[in-house]
Amino acid sequence: MTASTFSADSLPSLKGKVYLVTGGNSGCGEATVIGLAAHGAKVYLAARSEEKANASIEKIRQQLPNADVHFLQLDLGSFASVIAAAEKFRSTETALHGLINNAGIMGTPFAITKDGFEEQWQTNYMSHWLLTHHLLPMLQATAKAKNSKPGDVRIANLTSTGHQFYANKHGIDFDDLTLKSMNGMNRYGQSKLANILHAKKLNELYGPQQQQQQQPGTTGEIWVTAVHPGYIMTNLNNKATSMSPFGSALALRAMNRFLLWIGVLTDDWAKGALSSLWAIASAEFERGDSGAYVVPYAKVGTPSEQARDVALAGRLWAWTEGELGRRGLLLARD
Repeated sequence: MTASTFSADSLPSLKGKVYLVTGGNSGCGEATVIGLAAHGAKVYLAARSEEKANASIEKIRQQLPNADVHFLQLDLGSFASVIAAAEKFRSTETALHGLINNAGIMGTPFAITKDGFEEQWQTNYMSHWLLTHHLLPMLQATAKAKNSKPGDVRIANLTSTGHQFYANKHGIDFDDLTLKSMNGMNRYGQSKLANILHAKKLNELYGPQQQQQQQPGTTGEIWVTAVHPGYIMTNLNNKATSMSPFGSALALRAMNRFLLWIGVLTDDWAKGALSSLWAIASAEFERGDSGAYVVPYAKVGTPSEQARDVALAGRLWAWTEGELGRRGLLLARD
């Protein structure tokens, strides 16, 4: 695998394009918003806290006075909030060129959301699946627009090597998705594996290969990736409170400081956004790269065996569609 020479400065003009970044108010998400806005894109920063989001937008505009950045209310711990955010976006915009499912939590104590799912599983995976589902018609319509060309519309799911280190060796534990008896990092790893499998299935259904085959019931060419941003020191690390290999939040933070010192971990958020920017907007990212697992920095890598399992991706898709469908949360079929 050759080293990438990609830099955010090499992005083409994104004027006239619209992007949505979840968790865009801090860390790599904020750096992704900056990278897109710096090249003329209109960017929606989706976050739970309007106060924090507006503070981020103000900071971005101090750096980029003409930045076209907007707040979108989104609480990934609530399916109702996810659907409301998608509806608000669809009522405001007529096109969507890029969806970056960036937000997430890591290693948090066991908790069940008001929707009845383990907190990391819902926040990192299910809510992003639901958001993507509700925005897919707009993404497809944008891809089919008269002036659209292949690669104009893309989806990037943020994942991590946690899918390799902490997920169940058999993949997704459908018998106990809460993983209550496991530690927070095992639950995190499972959710990050699900992010990759989601991208894999999206590419199968809506990506370039699907478009070439012209399968019945599917339309539009959407390029999809799962992105590992690198070992970046963000709020995700700071808020992690349970990680059995190190025993405690204190040990985790001590380990982070050591990794920063030896250069494995970086606190350069702009560096952490490189792979997302490459996957979502770069002309260097090619059609054949759709469906790939993107690794630091801005290159295609190889995920775990479970993440490459086509049958597992299909089973997870069917399970998710069934769970959300039973709750009446899916769009009506045409």
